[in-house]
Amino acid sequence: MAVSLLNSYNVSDLCIGKPALRSLPPAATVADALSVLKRGGAAVAVWGPPETNPNPTIVGRVCMVDVLCYLCAEENLSSPSSALSAPVSALLSEGSATLLQRVEPKTSVLDALDKLVEGAQYLVVPIRNRSSPLGRKKHSSSFDFCWLTPEDFVRFFLNNIALLSPTPTLPISSLGIIRPAEYTINHRAPAISAVPLLRAAVTAQSSVAVLSDDGHLVGEISPYTLSLSDESAAAAIAALPAGDLISFLDCLTSPPISTLRAIKSQLKSQNLLGMLELLEPDVLSSNSSTGSASSSGSESSGCESSDDEPTIRRVRRSGSYTARMGRKAEEAIVCHEWSSLVAVLVQALAHRVWYVWVVDEEFGLVGIVRFLDILTVFREQFRESI
Repeated sequence: MAVSLLNSYNVSDLCIGKPALRSLPPAATVADALSVLKRGGAAVAVWGPPETNPNPTIVGRVCMVDVLCYLCAEENLSSPSSALSAPVSALLSEGSATLLQRVEPKTSVLDALDKLVEGAQYLVVPIRNRSSPLGRKKHSSSFDFCWLTPEDFVRFFLNNIALLSPTPTLPISSLGIIRPAEYTINHRAPAISAVPLLRAAVTAQSSVAVLSDDGHLVGEISPYTLSLSDESAAAAIAALPAGDLISFLDCLTSPPISTLRAIKSQLKSQNLLGMLELLEPDVLSSNSSTGSASSSGSESSGCESSDDEPTIRRVRRSGSYTARMGRKAEEAIVCHEWSSLVAVLVQALAHRVWYVWVVDEEFGLVGIVRFLDILTVFREQFRESI
């Protein structure tokens, strides 16, 4: 009964109200991607080279973490301004195109869920073409696209929670979805040593846990929090220890003078003078060769805000996300092994994260629960019902 009801929903039902994703052409640079990301939203799509196929191809998805990790790569630390002139393809990891799957609007929700469970991270759905302002060049296509993410599916199933009973009421420890925390760093370790972990965490839709000397969770370096930052975060990553970085990210709207002095002093001592430029407001804006990306929209999970917004530093406009949610960046979202699945879902959605850390009574890190693991449990339940 539950499966037949859920099969009556199509992907188009999840796309209602979704804005068109923003995108960059193959000739765009890293600076172009940075410029677009600073105007709002979590990610931007990258088109592949023009092909004879009339259907356009999206070959990757770029977020602020990709830009920050690229600027903090060893070969770019001495001259980040030069690194911004590189093609946007430099931000794409090998096999990034395989993480994106195109699905048609009439695809059933359960069939689309299969694609996520089988390895796709984001679904690209064609939606009705919207008129674009005069003078804006769009990719040759008769339609726009939008992202669908694991969060969209989790929200859909939460709205149909009665069909999943009794699974949502069970403790997460009984469902086998608590996985070991793979990406951790000591709070005293240089934040720049977390760059490879951040890259992996983005791919795994996870985060980097910051641990005390005795293994307790003291915070996290969250890809979502970093998505609300700008290029100045790269300078902080290059200069600060991990524990200080999470505090810096929470006060990007008005970082303490003492923290800025510490960052500048550390960068100078390491002879990373080029990184100092990243601390200056919009000092690198001239590196961007395109004024806007094609399409527009606003979506927390991946689509971007309207081009009507002024081009200003996003963190100066809105502050850190965690601060606006009434919590600090170092206050990671946690649950316990005995927490119910529905409680974890509501907690994660309330804070707009795709995972929840699992801790014991002493705040020792036990593991992590991700949306993808939860969706896998739901899909297995549906298969058993057939």
